[in-house]
Amino acid sequence: MIMNIRKIGDPVLRTKAREVTLITDQTREILDNMAETMYAAPGVGLAAPQVGILQRLVVIDVGEEHGLFQLINPVITEYSEEKEIMEEGCLSVPGQEGGVLRSKAVTVKALDRDGKEIEIRAEGYLARAIQHEIDHLDGILFVDKVIAGE
Repeated sequence: MIMNIRKIGDPVLRTKAREVTLITDQTREILDNMAETMYAAPGVGLAAPQVGILQRLVVIDVGEEHGLFQLINPVITEYSEEKEIMEEGCLSVPGQEGGVLRSKAVTVKALDRDGKEIEIRAEGYLARAIQHEIDHLDGILFVDKVIAGE
């Protein structure tokens, strides 16, 4: 089911999402609907607050060999010291792009759709997408981080 993507100005986008304490069939259905919505948009990532759900759920597919990630309660445990500025956009901020400074690589721990702990070491575009989507879970939008003059 395609969900409605909330746009900048919607207060839900500025609200910190709650940790998921119990993974149910409904949780998995939300993840599947989020993935369908992300692909239809089209986008490479979507966080639950972007569809009005204040839970720590993220879907990401940057089109590389990794395929679709469905992450529950993702936490970045390590950031590379090496950073870079790249242009970012967002499904919740249509028509706007800006340069954002982020770590080139991250390690993230999360639960998968079955509640199994996973760890992902990501670089490049995938690392950027993970950082962008986890920001959404904390009520942060990329426009808050755009480097002046970009």
